[in-house]
Amino acid sequence: MAEPRRTWAGWLRPDSRAADAVVTVVAVLVIAVPSIHSSTSYDGLGAGAGLLASLVMTVALYWRRSRPVASAVVIYAAALAHFVLGAEIVVADLLIPVALYSVTAHGPRWAGRAALAGALLGSLILGVSIGMADLSSSAATVIVTAAVVVVAWSLGLLRRSRLERVETLVERARRLEIERDQQAQIATAAERARIAREMHDVVAHSLSVVIAQADGGRYAAAANPDAAVRALTTISQIGRDALADMRRILGVLRDPTGGEEAGTVAPQPVDADLDTLVEQVRGSGVRVSLVRLGDSRPLPPGAGLSVYRICQEALTNVLKHAGPTAAATVMLQWLPTRLVLEVNDDGRGAAASSDGAGHGLVGMRERVTLFGGTLLAGPRAGGGYRVRAEIPLPPAPATMAGPPPPLQPAAWPAPEGHR
Repeated sequence: MAEPRRTWAGWLRPDSRAADAVVTVVAVLVIAVPSIHSSTSYDGLGAGAGLLASLVMTVALYWRRSRPVASAVVIYAAALAHFVLGAEIVVADLLIPVALYSVTAHGPRWAGRAALAGALLGSLILGVSIGMADLSSSAATVIVTAAVVVVAWSLGLLRRSRLERVETLVERARRLEIERDQQAQIATAAERARIAREMHDVVAHSLSVVIAQADGGRYAAAANPDAAVRALTTISQIGRDALADMRRILGVLRDPTGGEEAGTVAPQPVDADLDTLVEQVRGSGVRVSLVRLGDSRPLPPGAGLSVYRICQEALTNVLKHAGPTAAATVMLQWLPTRLVLEVNDDGRGAAASSDGAGHGLVGMRERVTLFGGTLLAGPRAGGGYRVRAEIPLPPAPATMAGPPPPLQPAAWPAPEGHR
């Protein structure tokens, strides 16, 4: 791809090096040439000093913004040199206020103050040198040159203030852009984690039920064809439900408005749907019971879905790891300040095999952490496996009956199982 052509406006913008070169050339033609001509009015060493100082002071303008301190030092030194060597005033001395302006606007603050003091001192020296012949002319010279110096210094301060303000705005815009990108990355990572949890829960649970039904139907096909038919029916229904869930998740990803058309999105499951979940798992051949304790009340937004998904993942682990004869109990207990979900099974426990992924426990812990809760998962002391999730809740109304005594969980082993 060819580079875009630069226009004259681009080359000669005020902050370009080309603009500095143009200013220097103009200064040589407008100031240096007359200054050289004026230097010839002096005799001997003064004429040479005036000529050389005129060239040096003019050329030093090129670095007035890139190296303002060095440029000002050269101009001031050249002016002092030609004054001491006999050329008291040359046209190039008009560049002293320019150097003062440049070093005040673009250099460090100390350099601007030092340049101001040096220029005022030069005005006084010039006035004293003239005052030997005419006192009134001397005073007028000091006043006029000092006024010019102060005006140049004031303009430099205004320019410096504007440059600092622009730099502050640019830096603020850059920081806002970085913060915006960081927030977008955080939001993207959080959304990816949420979608990953949803897809893992849907796919893992559905496939576990399908596998359990397929294995049971295969063994029962020879002796009980009706059992095989029921297993195939369950597999078909589970597959349709999982496909609908996946379509819903993918539809949200494809839709830029964040959802599908009205009336086409099924409601997300909540804690009230645990009966349906338990019945579904029970249909796969696992003995599962559901116990509810306490008086239910509204949950914070999203907490009901988290309770459902945690229970779903725990029962999926029972199907995958507990063994063919395992039984499970789901307990949902409402306490005054928290909701407790506990899933126990009497399966293999610590002896269960692991697939090494461990995404299920990670997803459950992430869901609980979103609400400031805790999750404990691991083999039970007497055999089997336990998952216990506690989610903080707002205090129960005072009119509610006293809460049932909290369950005392069995002692937990130090290591946590990987499921």
